[in-house]
Amino acid sequence: MNAVYDALETRTPAEREAALLAALPAQVAQAQGRSAAFARILQGVDASSVTSRAALAQLPVTRKGELQALQSQGREAGGDAFGGFTTLAWGAGMPRVFASPGPIYEPEGTARDYWRMARAIFAAGFRPGELIHNCFSYHFVPAGSMMETGAHALGCTVFPGGTGQTEQQVQAMRELQPAGYIGTPSFLRIIVEKAAELGVALPSLKKAMFGGEAFPPSLRDWFMARGIDGFQCYATADLGLIAYETAAREGLVLDEGVIVEIVRPGTGDPVPEGEVGELVVTVLNPDYPLVRFGTGDLSAILPGTCPTGRTNTRIKGWMGRADQTTKIRGMFVHPKQVDTVAKRFPEVLKARLVVSGEMANDVMTLRVEAGSSVAGLAERIGEAVRDVTKLRATVEVLAPGSLPNDGKVIEDARSYQ
Repeated sequence: MNAVYDALETRTPAEREAALLAALPAQVAQAQGRSAAFARILQGVDASSVTSRAALAQLPVTRKGELQALQSQGREAGGDAFGGFTTLAWGAGMPRVFASPGPIYEPEGTARDYWRMARAIFAAGFRPGELIHNCFSYHFVPAGSMMETGAHALGCTVFPGGTGQTEQQVQAMRELQPAGYIGTPSFLRIIVEKAAELGVALPSLKKAMFGGEAFPPSLRDWFMARGIDGFQCYATADLGLIAYETAAREGLVLDEGVIVEIVRPGTGDPVPEGEVGELVVTVLNPDYPLVRFGTGDLSAILPGTCPTGRTNTRIKGWMGRADQTTKIRGMFVHPKQVDTVAKRFPEVLKARLVVSGEMANDVMTLRVEAGSSVAGLAERIGEAVRDVTKLRATVEVLAPGSLPNDGKVIEDARSYQ
């Protein structure tokens, strides 16, 4: 039995990087030429010159809030419901359209395994000829379709269980004997507990692939104690599959159809490998060509490759949210403003704004790592903080490596009791 889904997973890192970067100019050109939104966002960019990660890093990051705002503006103006981000139009080329909270509307194209989920489903242990019980929602959101199309591409049959109706889910599992489950971990736990309450055995249920929620080791162990081997995947409605867990259980391996960067929150600047930052993804999807799309999720690159033989980069998984905008003394302070202050001083390597005190008595402290000690540096940084944020802050100058590697640019340490 094959240990990997296809040969793409075992390419040398150099081969993979060359292939991704070779595809990048065409993807940028597709976005510029076929997507009205990216024609504006990437105006003046020479697509043929975007052949390296350094060149990619010069392009603007588009975040979910901006996508939602442009979609809303387009609909209000009686125009494109997608805000100009898709290259598809109503009809046979777009068999389905979905809505995520916001609302944000996502198109589904006709490509086989459009969301690229088969790779993750295979890594979770599913194989052609098996029955999968799919409990992701089939209504409004694309999750149910994402998993079903991936399962079909793998050669599996799907029972569209959807959400709710726990006793009926147990009955279907008992009678159809699926090889495994796809859905949120919390709902599978509810199903397993209901089956135990009803005295129904589910002996065929041996594996599961989870998404949409955190899957901590304690819950993984809970399932394993009941004979269910669970794996997690990281996917979004905008991008499809981003990364997936393997049998090694050492981080998540990146999908073969995305270019992932880790950037400092609030900016588009890549961070050094291993440092926590925001996941920014360029997806090689001509139908929905999102270039440098900010997920708003924090993660970090893991060193080395997966023990399963997959050679793609690994990330640590979801480590929190990147949007750390905080209201201080009645004014919003954004991570971008902290970055703006830090960039005014070549000595500053890293900065972290800590907000402490009790409500209505906020104390701002900007802690900076500096590569060299310069007289008056703290005072000058304090003046820059007032200039950029209109607020006063105490500045602490620290040695390199003093700040935590957790992706936080703004830490809210206030007491709310």
